[in-house]
Amino acid sequence: METQNEIDYKRIAEAIDFLKLNYKNQPTLDDAAAHVNLSPFHFQRMFKDWAGVTPKQFLQYLSIEHAKTILKDKQASLFDTAYETGLSGTGRLHDLFIKIEGMTPGEYKNGGEQLHINYSFAESPFGTIIVASTAKGICHMAFADEDYDTAFENLQHHFPNATYTHLLDIIQQNAIFIFTQDWSKLNEVKLHLKGTAFQVKVWETLLKIPMGGLNTYSGIAAQLDNPNASRAVGSAVGDNPVAFLIPCHRVIKATGETGQYHWGSQRKSAIIGWEASKTFAQ
Repeated sequence: METQNEIDYKRIAEAIDFLKLNYKNQPTLDDAAAHVNLSPFHFQRMFKDWAGVTPKQFLQYLSIEHAKTILKDKQASLFDTAYETGLSGTGRLHDLFIKIEGMTPGEYKNGGEQLHINYSFAESPFGTIIVASTAKGICHMAFADEDYDTAFENLQHHFPNATYTHLLDIIQQNAIFIFTQDWSKLNEVKLHLKGTAFQVKVWETLLKIPMGGLNTYSGIAAQLDNPNASRAVGSAVGDNPVAFLIPCHRVIKATGETGQYHWGSQRKSAIIGWEASKTFAQ
């Protein structure tokens, strides 16, 4: 059964999609509210509670013009500020407290038979997530859009021979704090991931994109000193095993368009706009 948070998020996501698809017609608050079967008053209040800004302001953060500004004019200043102060808006840089440790071949050979994995489910502003951890760190985080059983089966697909316990441990709890925006509660979050050396390098580079920042596939490739690797970067971004913590949602097309996302382009738009509203609406 869906929680009220899930129901509210789905309505917000549908409204965001409606606004994006119809922005040329300048839809009104009444239009967006009617699309999700809410009164204008209720919809405005729900949206403001979720995003901290009005639907109209939120849509501005999803515009191609805003994306291009971030990519061209503000990208450098965002990075400079983040590196100099350790802050980006009200949030710390991901790579200040999130560290990746690659799994050894022995840890994931034969389907991860040497791994013991704890897993649990939690609510996020973007729907229910499943989060899983080994003794060394988070190994999997994904949006659970189907039922819990299907989400768990998807986890098992990655490590079919591991042993599993349905348990919320301190490693998962620390990771989930990222959604609260009270990052003072965060200890260092460690990720224990299965990936090639190139994939891990891409994921580490994604961690350097500050909250509210954006980058492109070619931009990531250039940071890796491999400007011809855009396609390979795209594959590594798509294979990201840890939703949101590794911010693959911050990688967009060079045109400023949002592009695809492993967990749905609608959700990607919601996350990008939500982060921008937290960063720039100060």
